[in-house]
Amino acid sequence: MSWRKKMCPVPFEQQPLNEYLSLKKNWLFQWSTYDNSRYITIYFFIFIVSFFINGFFIFYLYYGKIKFLKIFFLDIWIASTILFVIFLRLYLGWSYISKRLLSATVFYEESGWYDGQIWVKNIEILMQDRLIGLYELIPLINRIKYSLGIFIVNIFFSALLYYYI
Repeated sequence: MSWRKKMCPVPFEQQPLNEYLSLKKNWLFQWSTYDNSRYITIYFFIFIVSFFINGFFIFYLYYGKIKFLKIFFLDIWIASTILFVIFLRLYLGWSYISKRLLSATVFYEESGWYDGQIWVKNIEILMQDRLIGLYELIPLINRIKYSLGIFIVNIFFSALLYYYI
């Protein structure tokens, strides 16, 4: 990494590769980098835990006021919405990093006085960043988009069933 420091005027923590590595170490974002079976298991576990925790409170608040089936679909809707927000955060974080990795220029602030500057990447850094962006981040972002779509459909149908049952 020392050659990168010499070639790049961007502060260390604002370099796209270092932003990618720090985001990859974050516990929430790290879950999305696992293989498919572990990825599905983790988010299914989060869904089940939020389903039961929310279900306890919803059942306590609405028991006897609305039908049990409505309570069930309301619980699915809330658990799906929680996971939708998590996946939306993952999508926004990874897409920001991929945009910075795939771009030929990097916007940065050197002194913190909002004096933004633009640095044009040299060919070695650009190739390395684009390889990481294309082969590691784009498949990850596509998987997160697919998961977002699943939870949007789940939210829609659980709300639909809640209102029409």
